[in-house]
Amino acid sequence: MKASEFRSRSNNELGKTLRDERERLGSLRFDLSSGKIKNVREISKLKKDIARINTLLNERKREDIK
Repeated sequence: MKASEFRSRSNNELGKTLRDERERLGSLRFDLSSGKIKNVREISKLKKDIARINTLLNERKREDIK
């Protein structure tokens, strides 16, 4: 997803998306170790999406403090 798509979501939606993405990353890593997955790029894209969500949540948290 793009950062602009994440920005349009609320904090609760982002939190739920973050949990779902982390679960999906865990299952992809498990599938990779067992040899079931062929597309390794998907893991990298998922990690970047998780980083985008975390960055956005931290930015919003900092804005609330100010």
